[in-house]
Amino acid sequence: MTPIISTTKRTRRPIDGVLLLDKPVGPSSSRVLGHVKHLLKAAKAGHGGTLDPMASGLLPLMFGESTKYAAEGLDADKTYIAEIALGEKTSTGDREGETILRMPVPSDLSEEKLHAVLRAFQGPQTQIPPMFSALKKDGRALYDYARAGEEVDRPARKITIHAIALLGWALPNLIVRVVCSKGTYIRTLAEDIGAAMGLPAHLHGLRRVGVGQIEDDGIVSLDSLEQANEEERLSFLKPVDWLIRDWPQIILGPSQVKRFQHGQSVMVSQELTPDVYRVNAQTGEFLGTGRVESHHMLNPERVRVLSS
Repeated sequence: MTPIISTTKRTRRPIDGVLLLDKPVGPSSSRVLGHVKHLLKAAKAGHGGTLDPMASGLLPLMFGESTKYAAEGLDADKTYIAEIALGEKTSTGDREGETILRMPVPSDLSEEKLHAVLRAFQGPQTQIPPMFSALKKDGRALYDYARAGEEVDRPARKITIHAIALLGWALPNLIVRVVCSKGTYIRTLAEDIGAAMGLPAHLHGLRRVGVGQIEDDGIVSLDSLEQANEEERLSFLKPVDWLIRDWPQIILGPSQVKRFQHGQSVMVSQELTPDVYRVNAQTGEFLGTGRVESHHMLNPERVRVLSS
């Protein structure tokens, strides 16, 4: 990633949309976001689902009004391709830490044994978050305690491994595909898989390839974004409502649009099932989201501010 060196204050502009970025290994998610925000000269931006510096892959970035709809669109399961190294435990649970324990990996470890161990991890379970994580205790991130050599109690969290499969192996390393609930730590999963075999283990590599229904096909590399001109960079953006494009939709007429945009409830003629809806004008313009609690009344939830 090209370092950002600027001696002048850049003019920021309102930009709305979603960018599916292929985060490279190395920088943090926040640093990547800051760099892309700089490239687009965007006034407001956020990212969905932090990736560790050592991880690569799908990192949705939201700009402007799309940040209002990020939580709903990204509060979803995640899919990863993980490389697990058996025989070594590290201080951080991944390849960036110091090796603190080594054991030989049995040469007769069979593929059947590996499949059996992985199958045992499928389903609901609890997981203790790693010390090297951004979770907070008493106002401090856990990694701050870890860097100071302190170990603190962390309550176990409920997670679900929806699917886990062995994609390949060449001892001491395994390649696995994991579909898991939001909040699952793959570093911890790697260590737990090793422990189930009686071995230390750590996460050697990680790539996120899916967030909910979003897959990594066609995502934009940081190099492509850096090399593109201003118009091309904007062309990479998906619409404001792209993250919630599969939600049910309500279309409003001109008089209803005005009420909705002013945060007022709207009476609709059709009978609707109570739910949260995408709301569009007859022109196709996305207006925001609204909740139907009775069959004919739409209440605004998040109203889009349209650029003048």
